[in-house]
Amino acid sequence: MMTNSITNVKVDEFLSKSKKWKDEYTKLRNIVLDCELTEEFKWMHPCYTLHNKNIVLIHGFKDYCALLFHKGALLKDAQGILIQQTENVQAARQIRFTNVQEIVDMESILKDYINEAIEVEKAGLEVEFKKTEEYTVPEEFQTKLDELPALKTAFEALTPGRQRAYIYYFSQAKQSKTRVSRVEKYMQQILEGKGLDD
Repeated sequence: MMTNSITNVKVDEFLSKSKKWKDEYTKLRNIVLDCELTEEFKWMHPCYTLHNKNIVLIHGFKDYCALLFHKGALLKDAQGILIQQTENVQAARQIRFTNVQEIVDMESILKDYINEAIEVEKAGLEVEFKKTEEYTVPEEFQTKLDELPALKTAFEALTPGRQRAYIYYFSQAKQSKTRVSRVEKYMQQILEGKGLDD
């Protein structure tokens, strides 16, 4: 069947180099293209957009490949198949596959989900992110912020996502001394305006 979607040469290259999941990627690509999205190549993966807004991404890991919905948290998920990759991920959700047959069997469901994701985007819906202030700043970090105005200024200048990542990372440590050492380890990075993973 002919679709009026235009394929992207970078995705062709990505598929030709894929050793694992090649058949799965190809099948997922065909399903997504049937939904008339624009094929792009972002973050080293095939990404499908509508009016420059990311709808869905195809990616693979060691044990599975997945269709990642950028605003998956807003989908109804009638089949109960969407997975939140880690508790830090607020908006995106994945549907995971371990073989081509699973994708073939789910084709119509996948198209329903993709079309729903398109409708969510057309409606201009946004995921309500937890505000940074809803996260509790561990007192070890708060003490440093109070002691060092430059650190506080630098931290407040970071994007909300980067602030959350730091707060979450510092809070994860069970012991105070671990929290202190984490804060000290990353102070310079915060002062340089960098995120946790930069």
